[in-house]
Amino acid sequence: EWHLVESGGGLVQAGGSLKLSCVASGFDFKSYWLSWVRQAPGKDVEWLAVINNRGDYAEYWGPVRGRFTVSRDNAVNTVYLQLDNLKIEDTAIYYCAKDRAGKVRGQGTSVTVSS
Repeated sequence: EWHLVESGGGLVQAGGSLKLSCVASGFDFKSYWLSWVRQAPGKDVEWLAVINNRGDYAEYWGPVRGRFTVSRDNAVNTVYLQLDNLKIEDTAIYYCAKDRAGKVRGQGTSVTVSS
């Protein structure tokens, strides 16, 4: 059973940075591509980024490309999302997920960006 636990969220001013972590268990972590998604209040889930199983290839949603960076450490079953140059519109709950739609995901970590 997939178990994903996100952490690292918080309150940050616009232009600031955060690094999110997601610790995984219950599956063969190093064999799977993993995504980050987010959901703002009253909005649909947005896919942000995906990283391949080896950690040497990633894809990004256009509005976050160049500001967000996904990485992973297969030795500790953890995937990361570095958030830089944060904007107010980045305020959301952030999840790591098995799939791009976010159907299988953790409990999330909240990111709030203030002006």
